Amino acid sequence: MTYQIPPPVPYFVGRQREQALAATAVAERDGERDSERNGEREGERDGERERAGESRPLLFALSALGGTGKTELAFQLARTLRSRHPDGVLYVDLDDFRRGGVVEVGDALGDLLGSLGVEPEWLKPSFKARCKQYWTKTDGTSLVIVVDNARYAAEVVPLLPASGDSVVIATSQGPLYDLEDAAAIDLALPPLDPPDAMALLRSIAGDERLAAEPEAARRLVGLCCGLPAALHVAGRWIRRHRRSPLPRLIDELTAELHGKGIPMVDVLWDAAYRGLGPEAALLYRMLPSIPGTSFTPEAATAILGRGRDTADRALEELESAGLLDTRDVSGTGDDRKRLPELLRAHAGRRAGDSTEEERAAWRLRIVRWFLRQAQRADRYAAGTRMTFADLVDPIPGAPDVPFGDGEDVAANAAARKEQAFRWLESERHALYASVDLSYARGCDTEAAAFGEPLWTHYLDHPHYADGIEAFRTALAAAQRAGHIPLIVRLRCQLARPLWKQGEFAEAEHELAQALSASGSLGESDRYRKLGASVVEFHGMLRSARGDWAAAAADFEASREVHRAIGNEYGAMLQTYRLGEAVAEFGQLERAAGLLEEAHTEAGRLGRERLTARTGFALGGVLHRLGRGGAARELYVAALDSARERGADHDEARILDALAVLAEEEGRTAEARGHREEARVIRERNGLA
Repeated sequence: MTYQIPPPVPYFVGRQREQALAATAVAERDGERDSERNGEREGERDGERERAGESRPLLFALSALGGTGKTELAFQLARTLRSRHPDGVLYVDLDDFRRGGVVEVGDALGDLLGSLGVEPEWLKPSFKARCKQYWTKTDGTSLVIVVDNARYAAEVVPLLPASGDSVVIATSQGPLYDLEDAAAIDLALPPLDPPDAMALLRSIAGDERLAAEPEAARRLVGLCCGLPAALHVAGRWIRRHRRSPLPRLIDELTAELHGKGIPMVDVLWDAAYRGLGPEAALLYRMLPSIPGTSFTPEAATAILGRGRDTADRALEELESAGLLDTRDVSGTGDDRKRLPELLRAHAGRRAGDSTEEERAAWRLRIVRWFLRQAQRADRYAAGTRMTFADLVDPIPGAPDVPFGDGEDVAANAAARKEQAFRWLESERHALYASVDLSYARGCDTEAAAFGEPLWTHYLDHPHYADGIEAFRTALAAAQRAGHIPLIVRLRCQLARPLWKQGEFAEAEHELAQALSASGSLGESDRYRKLGASVVEFHGMLRSARGDWAAAAADFEASREVHRAIGNEYGAMLQTYRLGEAVAEFGQLERAAGLLEEAHTEAGRLGRERLTARTGFALGGVLHRLGRGGAARELYVAALDSARERGADHDEARILDALAVLAEEEGRTAEARGHREEARVIRERNGLA
């Protein structure tokens, strides 16, 4: 069972009313369902209404101002409901998918589908198709899904599972209207009442002065306004000042509160901030400049620039002061941390203690560090390939991420590749945000350079909206920098997600511009290879539009360039694409010759995946030519390769082809077996 909720916090008090309401609602729902299933309900319902009701999950809408503890309550409810929902407990933070204030809900759906075991190659490209895939995958399941940081009902409704046995817990800072697609129960959270607030403060502080000075303790609780976020900082602040009389400490806070006229939470956080050592205080001011909604210790080390030991001590000090949420909410296992929303805003205000020049230096250092790590991950994940951006040198005081650099895996390219892909995915929010940050600050070289490693990530995890936005921004940066090779490359990269989303005319425009620009680059082998790549992209666009004859002409032209410059891999790939294209418009004998050539060459070059795919394509053509025995042999070899690589998308296609072949040859039982295996794979990935 997938379980994505972090461990409980050491101190959690109150919210008995909300927890009781949730428990009662779930118990009543389960009781009603048991009665319906046993035929014990009185009266009759219209069949359609009953089925619609069964598909509506129970939804708890937790709304409250920041600092009230709504996310922690959502986690607490999810832990409590876990035993009743055996199919998993999932978490999605919509702020991770929010760009310019807008959530790309399709990417959030993709994230949830991935948590449910759907591999990236199975994800449908369009939003509507992805919704249907999600409904298919969640139909009949019993899940708990926490949707954090929603702003509008329209961000939540598409994420509702298609099962009345599931529960969704959505958090927001205000009411979510128009939740008609779910049995919504509004839980507006007030601040903690004084007894619960006092209990929380005492648990955190563990200080006898609170009992010895009850009036001072009540004053402090009152100043915290019942906000758990403030009480956590206040408790740690008391622990850090154990020798000072409690009334005097509170008098100082009260005077500052009235003197500055700022919110009490800021007064408490200012007091905690002033108690930090110089490195911890500096890091606290820097943290909002790290792109993305969370950060790793490596990123904190990079922005501080004083080595890992110093950064670790600063992070520990921030944690002990209550100025950091150290739980790995994302479940990435990389010790990821985050600043809660109110703390992030406060740290941003404290950044004014440094000069604008200092802040600009922080931002540039962290962006260049992320770019360097992305370029290193790209190299390990994608291998040697044509790139045009300059590589970033090591950043002083900011060690690199160890992508399997230890002696135990130094020779294991597969392990290093896996780690690199994992890093690109876990840091994708920071990488996409780095493109925007670089471009906004005029760092065009860096913004454009991010496009190359993000292409490797996009191919493995096609987040279409993020990809389109990032490639557009990187392209604009390359244009401002006048970097023509990157302009050409980025136009091609932008075209692909555009045509995948059905934006064919815009994709055609980008490729036409790329073709025009590539003609001005000169006749070096490197630039000729780039030009051939543009022609290949144009052929792929024509293939997507069903214009196979024109696509074949592009692939043939691209192949000739690769042959002329001695690029064996490029020539083999274009031979494969050309063979598939000519097969589509009926030139089967020519297609068989081309695909056999590509299949042989892929094997010689040691390209396992392409060897299997060219073999499968060749088998399909031979099947159409009536050479069933040869086709079957190629299909079986491709199937063995797909299973060894864990490529179930390829496996399902091959099983379908084997089923057709077996049926034609009279082996009906074998055909049924192949179709059943393919059906199970598709069903596992949310497809009917």
